[in-house]
Amino acid sequence: MSMLAALQKNRMIPEIYKQMSREALEERVREVKNKLGSKLFIPGHHYQKDEVIQFADATGDSLKLAQISAENKEAEFIVFCGVHFMAETADILTRDEQKVILPDMRAGCSMADMADEQQTDRAWEKLTEIFGETILPLTYINSTAAIKSFVGENGGAIVTSSNAHTMLKWAFNQKERILFLPDQHLGRNTAVDLGIDLDEMAVWNPITNNLEFDGDDVSKVKIILWKGHCSVHMGFTVQNVIDTRSQFPDRKIIVHPECRHEVVKLADMAGSTSYIIKTIENAEPGSSWAIGTEMNLVNRIIQTNSDKNIVSLNPHMCSCMTMNRIDLPHLVWSLDTLEDNSNHNLIKVDAETAENAKLALERMLANS
Repeated sequence: MSMLAALQKNRMIPEIYKQMSREALEERVREVKNKLGSKLFIPGHHYQKDEVIQFADATGDSLKLAQISAENKEAEFIVFCGVHFMAETADILTRDEQKVILPDMRAGCSMADMADEQQTDRAWEKLTEIFGETILPLTYINSTAAIKSFVGENGGAIVTSSNAHTMLKWAFNQKERILFLPDQHLGRNTAVDLGIDLDEMAVWNPITNNLEFDGDDVSKVKIILWKGHCSVHMGFTVQNVIDTRSQFPDRKIIVHPECRHEVVKLADMAGSTSYIIKTIENAEPGSSWAIGTEMNLVNRIIQTNSDKNIVSLNPHMCSCMTMNRIDLPHLVWSLDTLEDNSNHNLIKVDAETAENAKLALERMLANS
């Protein structure tokens, strides 16, 4: 057996965990949590299944969870119930002796995977040939550690959906143009809000290694949008908005800015996950809402806001498939490996990558 095959085999969940009842799995989580106490910390992202989120010591978005993990000085093990880039951010921020574990290494992010280190290097070389030294890179936090490192090394910063407006303003005070990775829709929606015209935006296609621009004067370009997207938020369409308006004219529509610009433009409100949660929590009892974001979160908002009428903007929407790979069997398996010290899904970012990525993060924290 090759080394790669052996590693892949070791990362495959043993069959015994798939055969355990939900009750037995839940009891095992409680046993390990009680035994390890403060040595164990389980962060859970908003998009996680209820079966997992019930055991989270903290819930939130990726940055908040990474920061809380870093503030937890007692935890030896951080079992991050999210996706790979989130666990990387936690490893970057936590101390070297703390171990960050991802219950299932298949839990990735399709958006983060749309920009890799080689593609970014090629893009940067070609874009600097076109625009010279006038570009500053920004990356959405939904990106790999390697992309965060690239941005940090080149003077840029990380952004979140909550501070994207602030960070884009900051970036334009540094350079004339911005390369926005890896989600074109958050970049486009934010830029439009700041008064930048669509004809001042171009799209970088990492597959063809080419700049897509409809205008005749490339010098007018202010924003270069990486051709990436969130597979979940792409599921919300203009037709969903039209159908909701025609069938339920009093229903307010609130969406995440990872949705397409055409959808955001037609919605009543758009904002980050925390913005959506707070808006619904503070809404009048009896008010009616259609939410355009991930289905596990929408269902949880419905459960915790029973005094309101809430639906998904897309009635056929499914939850984030990669996030859903973290389930009870994988959580229990990862907890069991803490005791035998095998730590099969340890997330470790190399020192140089972590240092540059932290630079990008620190610039964000200093300017937002």
